[in-house]
Amino acid sequence: MSHTLVIRGFDHDTHSQLGNFSRQKGVSINSIVKDAVDQWLKKQNEIPKRHHLLLYEDDKSMIRLLKLIDRFTVGENKWFKCFIPSSNTTFVELLKGLDWYDTNDASSHYNQSQGNTMKYFSTVLPKIVKNSKNKEICCVDFLLNDIAKFSIKETIEVERAYDQNKLEGLAFCPYKIKDLSNNSVSDIMTLFEAHQQVFVVKEDELYKLNITKESIHKLFLS
Repeated sequence: MSHTLVIRGFDHDTHSQLGNFSRQKGVSINSIVKDAVDQWLKKQNEIPKRHHLLLYEDDKSMIRLLKLIDRFTVGENKWFKCFIPSSNTTFVELLKGLDWYDTNDASSHYNQSQGNTMKYFSTVLPKIVKNSKNKEICCVDFLLNDIAKFSIKETIEVERAYDQNKLEGLAFCPYKIKDLSNNSVSDIMTLFEAHQQVFVVKEDELYKLNITKESIHKLFLS
């Protein structure tokens, strides 16, 4: 049984453009609107697979953000909150205190000197999936920043591999800005490109970087 849907807020120009488009395509405005609504509803039912990079200046800024992430997800049973620890015990103690799952145990200990980076992550990710019990993942990977101090190319390899096979939910990869400062612009841009979005954490504020490749003439345009 069909229902009438009243849509308020269409101005004259929008309605006119929609009418022109419907005539060009040979479909009714109703069909266009219904298709748009159907696509929106379908998208809401899909479990997101997001992979974001976080750049932070100091531990205090990152701690504030972690507390906010925990606050946004508290009480929602759909989230499995976990973290891959680094040498920074401050972050580890904070998230353990907030009852986040720590992926580090005797069966999966990362040893940088053994060059087992990909092998390590190939064991950690299945463990996260198993323990999540079909909940959406909310994971913060601190270890990548440690690896980047020694080899950003290893980090990029891991980031690219994950971006091709993301888990259902949210994955955040925090990097301390000063730990990336000695790397080439090319490597840093490659690291950016291995993520869907890049955010900068500044004290209590969060900024999203919109990075696009431009031609030289853009320098002379207002």
